[in-house]
Amino acid sequence: MDLIKVAEEAFAKEKKEFPKFKSGDTITVAYRIAEGNKERIQQYRGVVIKISGQGENKRFTVRKMSDNIGVERIFPINSPFIDSITLNSQGKVRRTKLYYLRSLRGKAARIKKKGY
Repeated sequence: MDLIKVAEEAFAKEKKEFPKFKSGDTITVAYRIAEGNKERIQQYRGVVIKISGQGENKRFTVRKMSDNIGVERIFPINSPFIDSITLNSQGKVRRTKLYYLRSLRGKAARIKKKGY
């Protein structure tokens, strides 16, 4: 048995259950933000373009368009600041890393929905 994995499991905090999602899916991440002494939840909705890492170090990158400017944000899956993740739609893609979306604009950047 791997002693490192045994130690990580012993000290692991409770894990939140999130829906299964993959690259190409549109998700909404409810992320807690502290501004001064106040705390609020910000909804970040976009397309998952990359999932990387494994186990406790897993993280995913979400890309959204904000005033015709592409904004990408990386979220660690085990972050205590993630309140919830909602799966909005599943996309039909053939790749796991969707870096080609960075160079596409408008209708060309759309992802087909699963099942159509």
